[in-house]
Amino acid sequence: MDDERSAKFEAAYNRAYGQITAYAVRRCDSPQDAADVVAETFTVAWRRVDELPEGPEATLWLYGVARKVLANHFRGDNRRRERTAELDAELADLYGHSPDSQVELDAIGRAFRSLSEDDRELLSLVAWEGLEREEIAKALGLSRNAVRIRLHRARKRLSRALASAGVHVTAESRLVPAERPLGGAL
Repeated sequence: MDDERSAKFEAAYNRAYGQITAYAVRRCDSPQDAADVVAETFTVAWRRVDELPEGPEATLWLYGVARKVLANHFRGDNRRRERTAELDAELADLYGHSPDSQVELDAIGRAFRSLSEDDRELLSLVAWEGLEREEIAKALGLSRNAVRIRLHRARKRLSRALASAGVHVTAESRLVPAERPLGGAL
């Protein structure tokens, strides 16, 4: 039975790989994104090989899967862009008093985006979502202590990135009133 399923998948893969790849490349901003879409499309096909039609119909079915994978990809990209824009706006409020605010805001945005996805997510959960360490631990499946350590390290990396970008954070600028949307300093 496994040989039949493997053969069915392999036939569909060999027949449709080039077409699905071209489909993804025409719709994605980068070759890496297209490769991710193709990989996810064929991962879905492997998981659902019993639903995979035979012959040329398999290619059409794979186009449908690729279309849904692309939609998920674009939604994820949009969410990431929105989160970054929200944080940029919040940081703009925080540093808005500076005479060189636009230059500084650009540097802050670049510094934040230079962090790893894990660091950005952790800092975002604190800054945007206002989550406590215990809540973050549950959301990420980590211990509270692991969150404390990772958050400390992420803050240090952000601080170093800001210093490298020429943004000087003072003790006064780190104090954020409770009524501000950030809910606390990064």
